Amino acid sequence: MELVIAEKPSVAQSIAAVLGATQRKDGYLEGNEYLVSWCVGHLVELAQPESYEEAWKKWSYESLPIIPQEWQHEVKSDTKAQYQILKKLMHDDRVDAVVCATDAGREGELIFRLTYNMAGCRKPMKRLWISSMEESAIRDGFHNLRPGSDYDNLYHSALCRQEADWLVGINGTRLFTVLYGGKALKVGRVQTPTLAMLVDRESKIMNFKKEAYYMAHIMGNGLDAVSEHISDKTEAERIAGACENGQALVTSVVKEEKWVAPPKLYDLTTLQRDANRLFGFTAKQTLEYTQSLYEKKLVTYPRTDSQYLSDDMEGTAKNVIEAIFNSLLFEQNIMFNPDIKRILNSKKVTDHHAIIPTMEIIKQDLKAIPESEMKILSLCANRLLCATGEKHIYNSTKAVITCNNTVFKVSGKEVWKNGWKEFEDFFKNSYKTAEDKSDAEEEKKLPELHEGMMIAVEQTKVSEHFTQPPKHYTEDSLLSAMERAGAEDMGDEVERKGLGTPATRADIIEKLVKDGFVKREKKQMIPTENGIKLITVLPDVVKSPKLTADWENALTLVAKGEMEREDFMADIETMVSDLIHTYHEVSDEQKKMFAQEQKVLGKCPNCGGEVVKGKYGAFCKNKCGMNVSRIMGVSLSDEQVESLLDGKKTLLKGLTSKAGKKYDAYIIPSGTEEYHYTKDGEEKSGVQFKFVMEFPNKKFTGKKK
Repeated sequence: MELVIAEKPSVAQSIAAVLGATQRKDGYLEGNEYLVSWCVGHLVELAQPESYEEAWKKWSYESLPIIPQEWQHEVKSDTKAQYQILKKLMHDDRVDAVVCATDAGREGELIFRLTYNMAGCRKPMKRLWISSMEESAIRDGFHNLRPGSDYDNLYHSALCRQEADWLVGINGTRLFTVLYGGKALKVGRVQTPTLAMLVDRESKIMNFKKEAYYMAHIMGNGLDAVSEHISDKTEAERIAGACENGQALVTSVVKEEKWVAPPKLYDLTTLQRDANRLFGFTAKQTLEYTQSLYEKKLVTYPRTDSQYLSDDMEGTAKNVIEAIFNSLLFEQNIMFNPDIKRILNSKKVTDHHAIIPTMEIIKQDLKAIPESEMKILSLCANRLLCATGEKHIYNSTKAVITCNNTVFKVSGKEVWKNGWKEFEDFFKNSYKTAEDKSDAEEEKKLPELHEGMMIAVEQTKVSEHFTQPPKHYTEDSLLSAMERAGAEDMGDEVERKGLGTPATRADIIEKLVKDGFVKREKKQMIPTENGIKLITVLPDVVKSPKLTADWENALTLVAKGEMEREDFMADIETMVSDLIHTYHEVSDEQKKMFAQEQKVLGKCPNCGGEVVKGKYGAFCKNKCGMNVSRIMGVSLSDEQVESLLDGKKTLLKGLTSKAGKKYDAYIIPSGTEEYHYTKDGEEKSGVQFKFVMEFPNKKFTGKKK
């Protein structure tokens, strides 16, 4: 009997249905010589610093760097029950082998291996590797199970990623939080360089100085020709005036046939970019919608970085295209001879091929699909049609016209074969997309022109323009920048480096927003004041996009077996140690950058100083010894402290009598008094509220007769 472990219950159910494991048990399904169970995301995680050493519990410079000699893992408290079920199944005498059926990628491999290792399982391990949840794909996958050891390097890469993120995050966050005080300054191996790109763009926008320029126009014979940029308005007006009612000479006409190649298929990042640009979806939303479609068997595996299909998928692609015409986008077929060959390239398919719809689109009721998911499904379908369509071909005309010794230029174009853009236009019209229309207007067809032709100038004008700052990042452009980080000067054929992976970029963006370092304003991603401050104080080593991109590339090499895991981790450990030893103090002025303004709750009844809200309760800023945070063992809320400091009667709930009974009482402050007691052989003293107690009236219910 084989134990199959999927990543999610829904996936486990789909696999179980194909295998014939239909008997429902507690946390698994059984039948036909299979047990099918599931993880719930990560069941096992890296242990916290204090699990290694007690000294590592305290946030202090002296405890850094935190670098475990032997890494420890622990079961997550909220998923412990499912872990225990899996552990029991792994050690079931009936089980001869364990099949890893988690998502076929780096994180899926890690989720399974950590659980397998933590449970102490030693049974033979096999790997299911599929790119679709269709029944045929699952059957083929089980007919072609591979030894789990074939994916050891992928597991090592995933471990490196996890441990590196832990080392940089724990040490970087603690170091700069301790140095600067105030709020926690969260540092991440990938999120910090991503934030740095946003801050750099914001700096360029803020420092941009708008400058006016002018262009002289001559119009006649259906043309509007313009001069070069002119800095002086008076000069532009002089040029325009000199050409008024004059004659212009066509000195050059260049006509070219140009074409735009069909786009590539979607990987996750390009899908997220288009969904953001067209529908305003966040990267996280797009991933969630696509994952849901994958689990419904309607699209192939989403977390891919390939934009091609493997060479053996020619028949599959043809069938899916036919299915699209029959059931998804078009009521009737149109003349279309797809060029399948251009989307096939096994050499550019690593773990998974590009995202395309599946044949399930003709079997399922698509009207039942949520609108957001339907948009993503349609987007994937449309991209398959575009990618296999014909070139978009047009004629380009550029003309140079001279008038009164000034050169004017005009250009235009004429489409003669719409090609793949016919599908794109149909899609945009169908969905009335939210695409940014701020781009330059479409060039129009020019009248017939030839060199030596004279044109009568019918009208002239001067137009005013301004230089434009860089645009704020949108999620579309930010994802592109993350993908290209570290490879700015490289061609498209160079293997991607980038910040993060297609599977993690959405979470990185969301984390920056959640931590308060980035805010969304419509489609724009804008760093907050705290985000800008953080990047200002951090050294290049933790905010360099190129360095982090190099690490991501190194992780790819580990996954391929071309780099040792130990070598990668040694580099990370050295970087962390150097960071700690280099940055050990900052000035008082620098510390003020992140100082949090403390809320004043009132005047101290002992010394008259300000009582403020602190991390662990209210306290007197003069440190006079006045206890304003607790009364009779009960912690006071900010509202209760304010009330007492104002001399008001205040209700306290959950007081404990000497007999151990709980009761409520009103506290009426009547000055202060000293207190003294001994704890662990040490004399304690201070000042506390002096008060009178008043008990709430209790209604007498009487006895039942």
